Amino acid sequence: MSLSPGTVADAARGNWVDRHAPAWLRPYARLARWDRPIGWWLLLLPCWWSSALASNVAGATWPNLAHLVLFWIGAVAMRGAGCTYNDIVDRELDAGVARTRSRPIPSGQVSVRDAKIFLVLQALAGLAVLLSFNWFSVVLALCSLLVVAAYPFMKRITDWPQLVLGLAFSWGALMGWSAWFGSLALAPVLLYAGGVLWTIGYDTIYALQDIEDDKIMGVRSTARLFGDGAPQIVGLLYAGAVLLWAGAFWSAGIGWVAWAGLALAAAHLGWQVVRVRLDNEALALRLFKSNREAGLILFAGLVINGLV
Repeated sequence: MSLSPGTVADAARGNWVDRHAPAWLRPYARLARWDRPIGWWLLLLPCWWSSALASNVAGATWPNLAHLVLFWIGAVAMRGAGCTYNDIVDRELDAGVARTRSRPIPSGQVSVRDAKIFLVLQALAGLAVLLSFNWFSVVLALCSLLVVAAYPFMKRITDWPQLVLGLAFSWGALMGWSAWFGSLALAPVLLYAGGVLWTIGYDTIYALQDIEDDKIMGVRSTARLFGDGAPQIVGLLYAGAVLLWAGAFWSAGIGWVAWAGLALAAAHLGWQVVRVRLDNEALALRLFKSNREAGLILFAGLVINGLV
């Protein structure tokens, strides 16, 4: 399939960036993945779970709406910064993979120098959001930067880069709680651990799209590691995530509506496992994206639980 000038192969055709963003902004919007919101959703949802869980424990009717908005802004900024950093590091690898060689840096739409400037601007936006929270949360968030910085290099040295991604992407499961209480407890730690397993599972599904190119380029992943057993192992990872989330709910003494939301989210994850196929890249992408709905179901259960 031929691409229109400047578009990216793994972005949805006719996305809002391609249709509405000013021409000068489009390469940077593509670099930050603003044309693919699923990434910031998956970064944001653990923040929202944690915030809603904390509000339930505190006896509040609603999660702190200001926190939810700040987490959203921060997720968009930091996901964009992370993608920009990742693309700077991976520019040579991306040039050798069919799905990624049309991205802004390997295709020449954005220079490495300009990408670094854009990275700093996004990081400053994320820092401005972070400084709105208590100091415990500021320090906690800064601790995650070591994991974020290490992630792009993991696919070169380990078969488990998805584990490192999970450690970074699930950090919000600690942040929502700490933003409310200024401390941590067992419940958010279990929520975080479940998020890590969830991330390994969904990113393994995502990586099924690149197995053949990854073999050629020497890129390592859990999709390659698990091989034909990937669907079954993803099922075990999802089951572990659900059990850890259940432990978080039990530790927090959460009500029945949240448990019902957890059951529905678990059913959604099970549906993914039943449907996933090793040789269907388009299906793998759809199932990966459907994790937004799984995460929103879990969040909705926690929010509604606070209302009843």
